[in-house]
Amino acid sequence: MNRRNFLLTSAGSLSALEMFSTIDRNFTTNLEKQLSKLENLSLSASVENEDFWGWVRQSYTISANLINLNNGGVSPQPKVVQDAHIRNYQLSNEAPSYYMWRILDQEREGLRNKLADLCGVLPEEIAINRNSTEGLNSIIFGLNLKEGDEVVLSTFDYPNMKNAWMQREKRDKIKLVWINIPQPLEDDASIVKLYESAITSKTKIVHITHLINWTGNIIPCKAIADMAHKKGCEVIVDGAHSFAHINFKIEDTGADYFATSLHKWLCAPFGSGLLYIKKNKIKNVWALLSSVDPDGDDIKKFENLGTRSFASEMAIGTAIDFHNVIGADRKEARLRYLKEYWTEKAVKLPKTKFASSLKPEYSCAIANIGFEGWEAQQIEARLFKDYKIHTVSIIHEKVNGIRVTPNVYTNIQDLDFLVKGLTQISREVAPPVK
Repeated sequence: MNRRNFLLTSAGSLSALEMFSTIDRNFTTNLEKQLSKLENLSLSASVENEDFWGWVRQSYTISANLINLNNGGVSPQPKVVQDAHIRNYQLSNEAPSYYMWRILDQEREGLRNKLADLCGVLPEEIAINRNSTEGLNSIIFGLNLKEGDEVVLSTFDYPNMKNAWMQREKRDKIKLVWINIPQPLEDDASIVKLYESAITSKTKIVHITHLINWTGNIIPCKAIADMAHKKGCEVIVDGAHSFAHINFKIEDTGADYFATSLHKWLCAPFGSGLLYIKKNKIKNVWALLSSVDPDGDDIKKFENLGTRSFASEMAIGTAIDFHNVIGADRKEARLRYLKEYWTEKAVKLPKTKFASSLKPEYSCAIANIGFEGWEAQQIEARLFKDYKIHTVSIIHEKVNGIRVTPNVYTNIQDLDFLVKGLTQISREVAPPVK
């Protein structure tokens, strides 16, 4: 009974194991065996248990010949999530309008409850949508702002959000106040001060990117939000890269408004996301798309997307189950372990430049590395050509390097290849830029 309780606790709930059993009984059997190996291990020991993480790797359908280290853009889904999606998709095709709207869509409230539990908020504060851009644009374009109102944001915020704010600036004559956060900046007080110094009596909104996509640096959201609230401002948090990556609840960010993409670190189907608005503020945000009650207090007004993939939406629940099986703390610790494994070697290489903090409190899985004399695109191309390692080049302000983003299926051998490639690059003179 104690062993069974451990397994159920590790898996999140009995319903998670039962759900997996309906999709793949072999997967569930192997899952119980793997979880039993962690029963007497500490968190730190489980993070380095390569047998368990080898099983996690086998749960994905990743390429055997290409090393994907750009999981920050979009992550693959475990096979069990793909199977749930496919099963729902095939069901939908038997009679689309019946199975999509009368069967699958009826599971939406169950999914909403699971997402709310994962976020630590009320179900009536969660809208299910397609990605961070859609969620944050719903807020940015839905807020009642007038000419002269000010918004504080960072030059390191995501382009889609910056463009949305610049559209409001152009159309509605609001004023955008930009701050620049040096990468990396490893001092909470200094970061808070940057935002605080930009706030005036006309500031209505402070927009914060929780984990900066260019560099992987973590921003002290709660401290900034607490300061902003004291000055009468509302706070929007872009959680695209932090959600299901580092372990937190939405209230830990201090956000009044929050959005994320679930196809990143939750490994849910492509084109899935969520929007959170604090319950008493829902009525203050106009629905972005058509709604019977566009200025009402029902969060569902943000779900009027027309026909969309109910099959992929309902598979989000399976992604949550898989996330809970690994465990949020264990997942975060493993991701940080993988980042530290290769950066501790790479930081010793000549001409190395990190735009990312290597301190655990300011980073997790993502790190950005460059080399003096090399352009980011050259490093990216060289790693792919010689080692078939897929990364992404980042050139933004003073950042000029590749973003390396492992995920839970990444193994040590992948990172050894990365270090081998980086070592070779560090010893060479960069070829001329064409």
